[in-house]
Amino acid sequence: MSLSIFKRIIVLSILLFSVGMAGYAWHLHQMFNQNFSILTEKPEYIDVNPGDGMYRVCNRMKSSGLIENSRAFCRIAMWAGYDRLVKGRYKIEGSDSPKTLLDKMRQGEVVQFTISLIEGHNFKEMLARIQKNPNVTSILEGLSVSELMKRVAGDESLHPEGQFYPDTYSFSYGVSDLNILIRSHQRLKQVLAEEWQNKAQDLPYKSPYEALIMASIVEKETAVGSERPQIAKVFVDRLKIGMRLQTDPTVIYGMGDKYKGNITRKDLRASTPYNTYRINGLPPTPIAMVGREAINASLNPKGEEALFFVAKGDGTHHFSKTLNEHNRAVRKYQMKRVKNYRSTPE
Repeated sequence: MSLSIFKRIIVLSILLFSVGMAGYAWHLHQMFNQNFSILTEKPEYIDVNPGDGMYRVCNRMKSSGLIENSRAFCRIAMWAGYDRLVKGRYKIEGSDSPKTLLDKMRQGEVVQFTISLIEGHNFKEMLARIQKNPNVTSILEGLSVSELMKRVAGDESLHPEGQFYPDTYSFSYGVSDLNILIRSHQRLKQVLAEEWQNKAQDLPYKSPYEALIMASIVEKETAVGSERPQIAKVFVDRLKIGMRLQTDPTVIYGMGDKYKGNITRKDLRASTPYNTYRINGLPPTPIAMVGREAINASLNPKGEEALFFVAKGDGTHHFSKTLNEHNRAVRKYQMKRVKNYRSTPE
């Protein structure tokens, strides 16, 4: 073989090798940068768990159908500097590519979830709502209430009812139920302190806690914001003259799981700490979670002179100054209920 032919073969081999490498490089480029174009009815997520290395994440991406060759992809990803990823849950968008997804993982752009705690829910309902959320890790399950409150508030003797603020809380995947409860408790303390500073004079409360108890009753009595100051005024005026509060929501709370949707005369005669038809003054604890409006109304009661009110069936109430007027309103709105009667507004 002549030298010229050998040189040609070498040059041709180099060219073929270069073309092959260029093709392979182009294939890797496409694999790294091509959009996923995921079209599903529900969001797609991928997790980076504590202790996950790059190979484990690449295998998870392959199992999810995001890449074809996990070994080759992992090598180029590590060569490109994606060797340290932030743990968390990441949302996969249709416009994402493997590269943009890895960018999210390297920068810690974890998806944020939300949970809404609802005004009027009691502690049991609120805790169940948190612990049933699939993105929340429960570390409090099995603890007694006193143990739970010690971890949340540092006070095992603190009754949990009313100690958490209803709001929408953002969090990253895997957050603990304890974390959400602490944030909600701290928020409640902040709002209550702010409202207490701006309270009206001559209120029958010895402490912010008593105002919180009243706010929980107001919260359960009406879902109409404009009525809250008036409802609060009725109860405040009753306290001032030594009249019993006689409010059904406290009776229902005291019944616990025995409540099946109706209150009987026997229930109203039952001796419980929350039966305000039997006890004087406020019940011993709040009966539900309260929002700022209910707290503000309880600390700034306003409205017409009235000691009684009755539900009208459209979600609002009729207020009366005298018992005779109240009895007439009861006959009008309760004895002859309309077909579409409801306790809350549309």
